[in-house]
Amino acid sequence: MKQQHLKWVYLISLALVWGSSFILIKKGLVGLTPIQLGALRTFLAGIFLFIIGPRSVRKIKKPQWKWIAVSAFLGSFFPAFLFAFAEMEVDSAIVSILNSTVPILALLIGVVFFKISATSNQTLGVIIGLVGSVSLILAGASINENQNYWYALLPLVATTMYAFNVHIIKRYLQEVPVLSLTVGCFLILMLPSVVILWQSDFFTAERLQNETTQLSIGYIAILAVVGTGIAKLLFNRMVQISTPVFSTSVTYLIPVVALTWGILDGELFNWLQALSGLVILLGVYFANRKPKSAKRKSA
Repeated sequence: MKQQHLKWVYLISLALVWGSSFILIKKGLVGLTPIQLGALRTFLAGIFLFIIGPRSVRKIKKPQWKWIAVSAFLGSFFPAFLFAFAEMEVDSAIVSILNSTVPILALLIGVVFFKISATSNQTLGVIIGLVGSVSLILAGASINENQNYWYALLPLVATTMYAFNVHIIKRYLQEVPVLSLTVGCFLILMLPSVVILWQSDFFTAERLQNETTQLSIGYIAILAVVGTGIAKLLFNRMVQISTPVFSTSVTYLIPVVALTWGILDGELFNWLQALSGLVILLGVYFANRKPKSAKRKSA
């Protein structure tokens, strides 16, 4: 298959996988606590990645390990728990839309903390995206009075961590091979994940023999292996054969898939939430849009 066609296969596959991650978290929470879910997701992803690339960590230099540790906790560990806690109170579809603020927050953090200049389009995108996020949270709180929408701030904390992680990788880990970086991160996270699982009484016979818990473990195993391990490999390959703009366009498709799953699962979603979600995606569009001068140069 030609690369021009193959990149579309990767894009659609990633949208389906990552868009389904939020409903898998929701189903996993039926038999697991948020603490157990986050730790199990990280641990299983670590096992899978270490199986497929154990020798890759040899390419990591000693000075790089400290930044890999920072990347591991900001880019994988803490967000896994934050998303799990958020979905205890907030619908999975809403969480997925808030997740799409990553490009906007990455731009904002780049300007504030990493001295990266922003175009007028990007600044406009940040403003639009933040307005959309606030509107989405307020709209959700108005129709889901039984849900605590303060928990909607947790995905924004997680996406802020993702945004910091992008810049840390770009500045300090650019020379580390992708597989080495990914395996190294999860290798660091496996020990704290096991400790948390042990302290949360996950390994008790009563819990592991419970059918509801077993089903939830199955959902999180799929999330860890497919949604984390395989998806990262697909995304990295897509980046290699396409442009950065095309690769990040998966951000637009993830909420569509997640929203479909949410509605099928009986989640409430009104026109004001839909409008707020579109506003966020509009902000992402402007934040990723190239200025006209840059388009002429690249043409």
